[in-house]
Amino acid sequence: MPYLKQYPPRMLLKESLTLVIAIFATIVIALFAVSAGSLHIPVSEVIKSMFGQGDAQAQMILRGIRLPRVIAAVIVGDTLAVSGAVMQCVLQNPLASPSTLGVSQGAAFGAALGIIVFGGGVVNSDSAATAVSINNPYIVTICAFLCGSLSTFVVIILSQFRKDLGPGGLILGGVALSSLFTGGSALLQYFADETKISAVVFWTFGNLGSAGWTELLILAVVFFSSLTYFLLNRWNYNAMESGADTAKSLGVNTRAVMLISMGICSLTAAVAVSFVGIISFVGLVAPHIMRRFVGNDYRYLIPCSAVAGALLLILADTFGRLIIAPVILPIGAITSFLGAPLFLFLLFRGFKTND
Repeated sequence: MPYLKQYPPRMLLKESLTLVIAIFATIVIALFAVSAGSLHIPVSEVIKSMFGQGDAQAQMILRGIRLPRVIAAVIVGDTLAVSGAVMQCVLQNPLASPSTLGVSQGAAFGAALGIIVFGGGVVNSDSAATAVSINNPYIVTICAFLCGSLSTFVVIILSQFRKDLGPGGLILGGVALSSLFTGGSALLQYFADETKISAVVFWTFGNLGSAGWTELLILAVVFFSSLTYFLLNRWNYNAMESGADTAKSLGVNTRAVMLISMGICSLTAAVAVSFVGIISFVGLVAPHIMRRFVGNDYRYLIPCSAVAGALLLILADTFGRLIIAPVILPIGAITSFLGAPLFLFLLFRGFKTND
């Protein structure tokens, strides 16, 4: 039985308007991000190039470098933010995010394993912006994805053996696995040479430019598949916001929804992280920003969180590219610097909504 809640028309109008404004702002910032760089390309030229017209050099730069980077920011931001919003709901914990179950730490361990043990290797570059680059990104990506997903499956299996293990227990299990993966990464780096250590550190910084068109297609398919599931369960999430007992009384299988949602969230986050490296705080902060505008109605919170995540990641990446150009600052460091103060502000103000 779906969870039905009556919302005043004025509130629904506000939520719809928030979503439209957020989408418009994201499009504007994305156009600026694509046009800005060492070679400035006017927005009019950007639009022409997207339709196969305009200057040949501009088309090469846009299609080969800038456009894939911006699209990667959009999809990865969408994925992390939506995963964070759903995890905060099913775990009933405002601090939940894709790293709660150790996905990021597991992916970092997998990347270290691929580089140091399985011959991912490195190539030294003459560019100051990329002093080290991964020689075999496929091995590194596969290892990062498998280890990032492993954390989730371990926690879910433990929850099946302990039926009384609630959302808090899942979080504690994720914290324990995070510590385990962090220790494993440290041990691998201890026995590695300096070049491989540099490659591991380079990967953990995060790099949206590492995703090509093939990777973007995979990311898009995974994200839209998971988004479809989340939207189909939006009424279940609304019910769970009122508490597990209320949701059960309305016919929601809360345990199944929690486990399936956590599994999908972690898998999609693992895919994103395995392609672009560790990106912090987007999955934690973006949903809370949108809760202040649209509340906890998941009909709107899910799409609004996706747009907010994309917007935050585009802004962070553009800032990192332009602040000391031509050097590109690591996106993971930028999101941490921007996200940590914002999260502290939200923490001190309290996690309030407009419900």
